[in-house]
Amino acid sequence: MTEAAIPEPTPEQAQLFARVRRMMLIAGATTGIAVAAVLFAVGYRLFKSEGSVTTAASDVTAALPKGTKIVSTAVAGDRLVVTLDIGGATEIRTFDAKTLKPAGKLKFVSEP
Repeated sequence: MTEAAIPEPTPEQAQLFARVRRMMLIAGATTGIAVAAVLFAVGYRLFKSEGSVTTAASDVTAALPKGTKIVSTAVAGDRLVVTLDIGGATEIRTFDAKTLKPAGKLKFVSEP
């Protein structure tokens, strides 16, 4: 058996091969840097996130006006929403779900 001889590339072909190798190295390095950046961002988010599992429990007492009825409660995102009936007027109070500090109050009244 005789092996087919591979001819030596011409100078133009050698230059083209070198250019393709260089472009492949640049593409590989760019891909490696992008993957490393994504992994860094994911790791940073994991280790710097506020651990909701290990938050300390706290007791909070909210004073409501006399005769107030709690109509409903709900959680919306990072807020606790409480709907109140205060003497016929509806009021919505929101609290931060993590700290239980008041975040806002919305009152509904009838027009005269």
